[in-house]
Amino acid sequence: MTILSIASFAQGMSNISWTMLSEVAPSETIGLAGGVFNFFANMAGILTPLIIGFIVAATSSYNGAILFVGAVAFIGAFSYIFIVGKIERITLR
Repeated sequence: MTILSIASFAQGMSNISWTMLSEVAPSETIGLAGGVFNFFANMAGILTPLIIGFIVAATSSYNGAILFVGAVAFIGAFSYIFIVGKIERITLR
């Protein structure tokens, strides 16, 4: 139940990325910013199963795969907390 609760919370947090993108991107380039955002999100969707497959094949265990996913989640949370900073729209000149 705890893991399911954490996973549901994390899924809800991923929607914040789209909200922040629409708040930060210059109004003239929101479509371009959304396309770039989708590109990197889809690359993660392609690479993550491959990386997990390599980890499981090399170790014959899912422990490393779970650690990998946890580390990526930790890096994401760390980025939002310490790197992102103040949310304000970028203006083009």
